Amino acid sequence: MKRFRIIVLYIIASVLLLSCTSKLIPDKTEDRQVNIFPDYTGVIFPCNIAPPNFAIEETGDGYMVEIGEVGKDAAIAYESSKPAMYIPQKKWKNLLNEVKGKNIYFRTYVKTGNRWTQYSDIVNTISPEPIDEYLAYRIFYPGYSVLWGEMGIYQRNLTSYHEDAILENQSINNGCANCHSFKHNSPDVMLMHIRGAGGGTIILKDGKSSKVSLSINDINSRVAYVSWHPTGKYIAFSINQIPQFYHLTGKKPIEVADTKSDLAFYDSDTGEIFTDSKISGDEFMETFPNWSPDGKTLYFCRTNPYVEGMFLDSIHYDLYKISFDPITKKIGEPVCIYNASENKKSVSFPRISPDGRYMMFTLLDYGNFSIWHPESDLYILDLKTDEVRCLEEVNSDNVDSFHNWSSTGQWFVFSSKRMDGLFARPYIAAFDPATGKPGKAFVMPQKDPYFYTKFAKTYNVPDFIIEPVKNKRAFLQ
Repeated sequence: MKRFRIIVLYIIASVLLLSCTSKLIPDKTEDRQVNIFPDYTGVIFPCNIAPPNFAIEETGDGYMVEIGEVGKDAAIAYESSKPAMYIPQKKWKNLLNEVKGKNIYFRTYVKTGNRWTQYSDIVNTISPEPIDEYLAYRIFYPGYSVLWGEMGIYQRNLTSYHEDAILENQSINNGCANCHSFKHNSPDVMLMHIRGAGGGTIILKDGKSSKVSLSINDINSRVAYVSWHPTGKYIAFSINQIPQFYHLTGKKPIEVADTKSDLAFYDSDTGEIFTDSKISGDEFMETFPNWSPDGKTLYFCRTNPYVEGMFLDSIHYDLYKISFDPITKKIGEPVCIYNASENKKSVSFPRISPDGRYMMFTLLDYGNFSIWHPESDLYILDLKTDEVRCLEEVNSDNVDSFHNWSSTGQWFVFSSKRMDGLFARPYIAAFDPATGKPGKAFVMPQKDPYFYTKFAKTYNVPDFIIEPVKNKRAFLQ
């Protein structure tokens, strides 16, 4: 009995040792890194991110990862007969608290038979800057018109793996939970479009909700894109006619494009809707409004009007701005700040950083619905120097678009189809406001490393929020 107790204690001690400072001595080493999925190599993680679980893409009979601060013993060790590495959440959180601003390693081992091989360390950085704790996004099947009910707006806690629905189509009589927007990343001031019978725009503000019908000029058009004024008083919005186009051949069998679009404003205090001929009418199409942080400038995209039968690849949007007086509601003359059309390119989805210095946008060959364009890439405009630069650090050979800033401007998120060209997933990247340069992008961590290989839905317009949306019943009116 005494001998049995000794053996048990020895086993327990060995497990505890492995979990802290593993003494595994490999039989050989390989001077290369293993491939891991998802690709969490050479990235900058926020100091409050959920564990980035991954799978080792190497054939073997056993697998192990050690994680710790570079130059120190491992703080975490996980061993399995399967290649999926599940990082203990509590130990990961403790490690992050200790290594803010420092580098960590993922030290991987693969066992073949009874022999262990150690591979070169994977080194990542832990930023001292936390990320907004929640991410809100729309999830649906590609070609969603066929599966109307399988659609909704969801929120995910980035410090864990918890996700819950803000609103699903099943709960609104087969209506469509559409685009969402927050003021300054806060769920306390937001809106959501609901399309279909009994639909409208639901506005949450000052703890109250209201449904409004936003329309100008053409009653056959519908609200598409919105931006909250920093004061919360005004909402800039676009009214768009957005048909789908189907091609018999080619790389883009389905396309979406505007055939008409204008900009207008909604006064959330008085209920007044107003616009101006400078941003509304038949002379141009305007879309994608976005306020500057001081509320005195509105950025948007503009192109020539659509003519029935014209080729879609002839539609090119430029980036514009207008001045706005919050007191008088007067706007200035539109000014082009980036002429993409002269290079046969098109701008979509402008998003200004919280400090007002940078404008991130998507550049594509034509049109404005970038999520259907594999060539879509993220670009950044330095509003202080007027320099425009392709964000090569984060772009891929497939769709990169639908981006949004964190509340601090030190992180951004975007949708990318880089994994398979079919489904958009949310990718996160660090951003240095001093240099205007991002870190390497990484996909939002999931508990199951193989999640993205099995989840056949797409993520649309991810947006950071500092807290979860609590008043979900407001959207059920």
